[in-house]
Amino acid sequence: MTHTAKILAVLLLSTASVLHAQDTGKIPAATESDARLHADGKGWRLDMATIVDPKRPRVLLIGDSILNGYLKQVAADLEGKAYVDAWVNPYCQSEHLNKLLAEVLANGPYDVVHFNMGLHGWQEGRIKAGTFEPLTKAYVQVIRDKLPQAKIIWASSTPVTVKDKPTELNPDINPIIIDHNKRAAAVMNELDVPMNDFYGLLIDKLELARGDQFHWQPDGYKILAQAVTDSVVRELAQENTP
Repeated sequence: MTHTAKILAVLLLSTASVLHAQDTGKIPAATESDARLHADGKGWRLDMATIVDPKRPRVLLIGDSILNGYLKQVAADLEGKAYVDAWVNPYCQSEHLNKLLAEVLANGPYDVVHFNMGLHGWQEGRIKAGTFEPLTKAYVQVIRDKLPQAKIIWASSTPVTVKDKPTELNPDINPIIIDHNKRAAAVMNELDVPMNDFYGLLIDKLELARGDQFHWQPDGYKILAQAVTDSVVRELAQENTP
C-alpha cells in the first residue's frame, strides 16, 4: 500500500467512526423498576441521525415506550425534510430529568422539540407532592434556555387500559393519567406551547390497544405518527415564514 493510500484509509476509518458516533448519543443508562413499563422496543436510548446536509432542519422527539411505536413512521415521513433524533426514556417530572434534558439538548441545535412524559409518573411517590407544575414549567424552560429559536410541541399521555381487556379503561391508573394530562396542559397553555392530544386521538379507539395496559397496535401508532408529523411540518413551515 502506498503512503497516499494509507492516508486515505485512515481518513475513511475516521469518517466512519464519526458517523457511527452520531447514530447513538451517549447519556447515562436508564432503568425502570416497574416491569409493566418496559421499553417495548430497542430499549431506553438516544438515537441520533447522521447529518449529511447541515442546512436541513433537525427535530428531536422525546417520549417513553410509546415513542418507539410511532418513531419509525415519523422518521420516514420526514425523510428529506428534517433529520429526526429520538430520546426514548422512562422518566417523569424531576430535577434529575431536567438535568438530563439539558445534556441531551446539547446534541442540537434542534429546530423542533416534540415531547411527552407521563406514563412513568403515575405511581405514588414518583413525583414529589407539589412539584408537578413547577418541574413541568422548568422542563420547558430548559428547552427555551438551551434552544431559544426552537419550536416546542407537547403531547399528552395515552389512555391506560385493563390488562387483557383492551377496550376497558384501567380504573386505578387512567384517572391519574387524565389528571396529569390536565395539569400539564394547563402549564402548556400558560407557556404558549402547542399541544398534540394523544389521549384524545385514542380514547375512542381503544380497540387498537394491545392488551398489555399501555401499548398499542400498529394502526394506533399510525394515528399518533400522523399527528406528530403534521405538527412538526406545521412548526417548520412557520419557522420559514418571513
